[in-house]
Amino acid sequence: MGTTQSEPHRETASPRDPAPVFLDARREFAQRFLAGSGLEIGALHLPLKTPAAARVRYVDRMSVDDLRAEYAELAEWDLTPVDVIDNGELLTTIPEASEVFIVANHFLEHSEDPIRTIETHLGKLRPGGVLFYAVPDKRYTFDSRRPLTPLEHIVADHEQGAERSRAEHYDEWTRLVIDGEAPDGSEGAPFEEWAATRARELEREAYSIHMHVWTQAEFLAMILHCREQFEEGFDIEAAARQGIEFIVVLRKAGQPSVPPGLAPGQGGTRRWVRLMRRARARLARAASRGA
Repeated sequence: MGTTQSEPHRETASPRDPAPVFLDARREFAQRFLAGSGLEIGALHLPLKTPAAARVRYVDRMSVDDLRAEYAELAEWDLTPVDVIDNGELLTTIPEASEVFIVANHFLEHSEDPIRTIETHLGKLRPGGVLFYAVPDKRYTFDSRRPLTPLEHIVADHEQGAERSRAEHYDEWTRLVIDGEAPDGSEGAPFEEWAATRARELEREAYSIHMHVWTQAEFLAMILHCREQFEEGFDIEAAARQGIEFIVVLRKAGQPSVPPGLAPGQGGTRRWVRLMRRARARLARAASRGA
């Protein structure tokens, strides 16, 4: 994603004025938290703009030529050169505790087991290293008709194996995202037959889809669950929703080998824990009133 802009100020902006940028969260967080040597996974045509102090190697599951074949819609774009060909969820070619930071924007939603992916990424970081994630808010993307992925579903995928729900994700994708590809006049039984056939085709190809969908509240709940499961192995340094995405910066426990550009905010994780507890309490009260 490139720079996202906030809504125009309703009182002072005219229709001809450019929308002011109140917070360019990606750039701000990159400047504050990224330095030293690290990785960016799946940059494609939109690599994160990083500060001069950051040295980035780019990881993808295919070479640039193969990526062009896979993503025909990016034919006119310049793709980021791939330095390391690897599965970004596993990073088997990357030694443990070797990186100062890992960036993975619009990547975790493609992961069948995002809990395992986060745990793997943490393992590749040095003590005090940084994870930089951005995920789309499903309300503002082609996923808008899909139901939210509850935390319980993600935990079950992690504990029981992602294959338990893989077919379900492809079925949902076919019916609620790419249903416009169905032949004209496909309704009722013909549409169901097309959708089932197409879903199995995509599943056999292991075609990369959004396996899970979140808003910022659900995504942050998963991050806090991971922190608890990983025995507070990381802290939340920063988080913000901007445009269609939610951005979070996590720091692995331990003394950073490269000092951050600015001192991290005090009490970041505690603040987010408090906010999530309040949100859960409000949801519980709303549910009891509706019962």
